[in-house]
Amino acid sequence: MKHHATDAHTLVAAYALGALDDSEREDFDAHLRACEACRQEAAEFRATAARLAAAVAQPPPAAAKAQVMAAIDGVRQLPPRIPAPSAAPALGGILRRRAVPLALAASVAAAALGGVAVWQTQNGQDLEQRARQAQQQLDAVSAVLAAPDARTVHGRAANGALTTVVASERQNKAVFTAANLPAPAAGKTYQLWLDHDGTMRPAGLIHGDGTVVLAGDPADAGAVGLTLEPAGGSPQPTTDPLLLMTLPA
Repeated sequence: MKHHATDAHTLVAAYALGALDDSEREDFDAHLRACEACRQEAAEFRATAARLAAAVAQPPPAAAKAQVMAAIDGVRQLPPRIPAPSAAPALGGILRRRAVPLALAASVAAAALGGVAVWQTQNGQDLEQRARQAQQQLDAVSAVLAAPDARTVHGRAANGALTTVVASERQNKAVFTAANLPAPAAGKTYQLWLDHDGTMRPAGLIHGDGTVVLAGDPADAGAVGLTLEPAGGSPQPTTDPLLLMTLPA
């Protein structure tokens, strides 16, 4: 993975997720008209964010709607906040002063943690633990997506699953997400690998459609592999790879 200098191009993630204000978006629209690379990357970020949100989404509890409707009358509506006028920042300096990681995390968390507030009212320790684990996962994923040098590559596995890898040299991390991944047979699981000059090193398990931060060090890896292994995983691949996708540079 190569290093990319921080410049206007790094605003593409914030643009794709709607994290720019009107004037900033107009400036970046003008930039996009002259930058094919940013147009392509914006489309990839939108697709990746949608896949990540869908992969970690949780259906709300059946009683959620009734509980919300019952509580509406007792919640006071706050007045709108009117920010003090300020000078618009230059496009090249926006990224250093904006909380883009928070915007990225909020975009994914909206789907993944939609039911957390209801879960917590049920006072279930197990549910609270699940909520904490989901938040930790989102924090790890968002850190990679928000990295200024984040780069994306898409692929398709031999079984038809659509895959995406987002990698950051600065974070020294890579995120893998899969959609339409067929359920494995009983006693089997999908395992991820990092290919280091032909040596396949375990990089974690993925259970159906989902999103994971790859375990291990992707710095010297050339590709990400996906195989079907016995439940619990294997120290070395035991089947032909369903996917061997070059890491984004």
